[in-house]
Amino acid sequence: MQFNRQQSRFVSRLTSNTLALILAGGRGSRLKHLTMWRAKPAVPFAGKFRIIDFPLSNCINSGIRRIGVLTQYKAHSLIRHIRQGWGSLRGDFGEFVELLPAQQRIEASWYAGTADAVYQNLDILRRHNPDHVLILAGDHIYKMDYGPMLAFHVEQEADITVGCIEVPLAEASAFGVMGIDEESRIVTFEEKPANPTPKPGTEDVALVSMGIYIFNTDFLFEQLIKDADTPGSSRDFGKDIIPKLLGTYRVFAYPFADSSTGGQSYWRDVGTVDSYWKANLELISVTPELNLYDKDWPIWTYQRQVPPAKFVFDDEDRRGMAVDSITSGGCIISGATVRRSLLFSNVVVESWSYIEDSVILPDVSIGKNCRIRKAIIDKNCIIPDGMVIGENREEDERRFYVSEGGVVLVIPEMLGQQVHYVR
Repeated sequence: MQFNRQQSRFVSRLTSNTLALILAGGRGSRLKHLTMWRAKPAVPFAGKFRIIDFPLSNCINSGIRRIGVLTQYKAHSLIRHIRQGWGSLRGDFGEFVELLPAQQRIEASWYAGTADAVYQNLDILRRHNPDHVLILAGDHIYKMDYGPMLAFHVEQEADITVGCIEVPLAEASAFGVMGIDEESRIVTFEEKPANPTPKPGTEDVALVSMGIYIFNTDFLFEQLIKDADTPGSSRDFGKDIIPKLLGTYRVFAYPFADSSTGGQSYWRDVGTVDSYWKANLELISVTPELNLYDKDWPIWTYQRQVPPAKFVFDDEDRRGMAVDSITSGGCIISGATVRRSLLFSNVVVESWSYIEDSVILPDVSIGKNCRIRKAIIDKNCIIPDGMVIGENREEDERRFYVSEGGVVLVIPEMLGQQVHYVR
């Protein structure tokens, strides 16, 4: 089927008849202590958002307003966030963000893999009766219009289309690595290979899956049932389903590229402490790749009602200031200095303290005469007066978690503060 991609009415019909499923049940163990009490998609990001706000916003901005969020691991804060921030869609117009927790609907087990998570909700999918099912990872940071990808899927008469990007070969072993032919048809697919194959014509770049799949609905049901009946399957799209489809069905790759330049669009997997720290601090640059001020593609979220940020005291040795930084609502910088850092809401930094190259999550209190460098301070931490973090690696490793890249991660429990009252 051939058509003009500028025919927005055609694309809007595709998006309105698509059901998006966001896989948000992952533990995110590579984020270490940041996911001790929350699922990875619920981890705060960029000063006021959570990671899951990005795929959710992409759906809304793309015109996809039928969305299911599949949850499992420590999902309370994620569920609360979605209920508070994403409950405004009109059910009487057929719009919804529906929570689909692991509830053993088909089998007496929790979600065993990405494919199994969708399989265990087949009865719900059948009730919604979409033309296409868009499956998304709930733990990546990017802005993407899914409409053109749906149009590409229909144009190619594909059974499944996989969103893909180029990454450095050294990082490709963390993803599904694919090979394609001249028509963008996928001919090889290896899930997290130890020795990734570079993209043809290159030596240091691989083509990898973004964890974005578009299925024709009936075809998806057929493959999920077949996989569920296969002994030994790990019930995963990347490991089991997609490789078995190659050569028999129409499986295509859709490159995620900047429509104006043709180059690689912004996409970040913030799955490690180092990548999470780096992606947050990228946002403080003068012109970051991820534009949070884009009025044409806003990122939506639940926002607490907090007062504006405040900077107080202007003495020579006690000046409240933030330079090359982002400070969110409710912050009070009281005679302290903040440089090249990102502060979430309701962070208080007391006099004579110095914060540099750090990510401070919500509701953190930093006492007087503290020095914090290259750190992530988790929500609700109370940093006592005079504490130094990020200057002595040996001392930091004794008290906190220090990443390979030297980022110091601090959570309340490491400070002896039992926020969750565990006994």
